[in-house]
Amino acid sequence: MCVGVPMQVVEINYPSGVAEARGVKRNIGLQLLPEGDVNIGDHVIVHVGFAIEKVDEKMADEIWKGFDEIFRLMDEEDEGA
Repeated sequence: MCVGVPMQVVEINYPSGVAEARGVKRNIGLQLLPEGDVNIGDHVIVHVGFAIEKVDEKMADEIWKGFDEIFRLMDEEDEGA
């Protein structure tokens, strides 16, 4: 399964940049999005190291809520094993 992770852009040096999610920073490629389309503070979906889509903060939060629920259920399953 492939999963994209919402991250917030904290540095841009097109065609690369740095994004952060939950205190973790990663170097990312921005070349799949038009130059000038992404700004510091924007949220993007990062997949295999590349920003593939720009999303608003509300969407990023919703995705993280979904991940948190999945993680919670996985923890419950592990505890019951």
